[in-house]
Amino acid sequence: MMKRLTMLVTLAVAVMTTMNGCASPDARYYTLAASRSDAAPAVTGRASRSGNPSWIEVTPVRVPERLNRIQLVVRDGTGGGVKLSDTSRWTSPLPNELRDALSQQLQSSLDAVDVYHHGLSATQPAFRVTTEVVNLDANVGEWAAATIAWTVQRLPDGKALSGRIETEVPAPGQMEGVVNAYREILAATAADIAAGVQSLNR
Repeated sequence: MMKRLTMLVTLAVAVMTTMNGCASPDARYYTLAASRSDAAPAVTGRASRSGNPSWIEVTPVRVPERLNRIQLVVRDGTGGGVKLSDTSRWTSPLPNELRDALSQQLQSSLDAVDVYHHGLSATQPAFRVTTEVVNLDANVGEWAAATIAWTVQRLPDGKALSGRIETEVPAPGQMEGVVNAYREILAATAADIAAGVQSLNR
C-alpha cells in the first residue's frame, strides 16, 4: 500500500512538472499611444492650451479584418505568410489603438479638442477625421510598412480634403521595434492630417 502511494505521488509530481514546463509564457501588452514623457501635453476635456481650440472628431479607424484582433500580426518568415503572436498583444483592439494614438497626436499638434466621445459643438466649425488602414505589415527585426488613407471634412459645410500615406521604416530589434515603427508611421500620418485640417481652417 505504501509503495503504491509513493508511486502515485511520484506520478503526480512528474505530471505537474511537465505541465509547468509546457506552460505558455505570459503575454506582453503594447500600446500605440505615446508615453507621457515622449508626447507633448495632450488636450483633454473641453480646454486647450490657448483657450481657443480647434474642434476635431476623430472617428474609429477602419482596418482589414485580418488585423482586427488583439494579437499583433506579423510576417512569419516563410515568404509571404503571416502569424498571430499570442505573446504580443495590443492593450485594446487595434482600431481603438489607432484612433486613440491619432487623436493624441492631433490634439497636441493642433491645440485641438477631440469631441468624438462628447458630441460636436453647435457653435464652432469642426473637422471630422476618418482614416482607413489599407495595409499594415511588419517583418520583425527588419521593417514595418503601412498604407493609410485619410479624409478631413469641415463641418457644417462639408468641404473635404483627402490624402494617403505609403511608407516603410526600419523596425530593429524584436516586437518593441515593430511597435515603435508603427508609432513613427502614425506620427507621420497625423502630421499629414494636421496639415489638412490647417488648410481647411484658413
